[in-house]
Amino acid sequence: MYKALIEDIFSDPEEAEETIPATDKDLLILTEKFLGFEIPSKVFLQAIAIADYDGAAAFRYVNNYLTTLKNKNKRKHKKLLVLGASTKYDNN
Repeated sequence: MYKALIEDIFSDPEEAEETIPATDKDLLILTEKFLGFEIPSKVFLQAIAIADYDGAAAFRYVNNYLTTLKNKNKRKHKKLLVLGASTKYDNN
């Protein structure tokens, strides 16, 4: 029953997006995006699994993950700077 409902939702060609698997070149680009970041292997494997089905979705996944990771690191860095500044003034 649920499958029939899902098929009805995507039966309209304007609403259904065509999914195209990533090419070897796309996989290389995805891998290069992760360079310089320490990521769990599960995240990398998930990106590859998504790319096997939908290349565009894999790029969105990687970009969202890296954006979240960068924002998380910025917040940690700001906290470290504040803590470092506050201990410096406490010693004076």
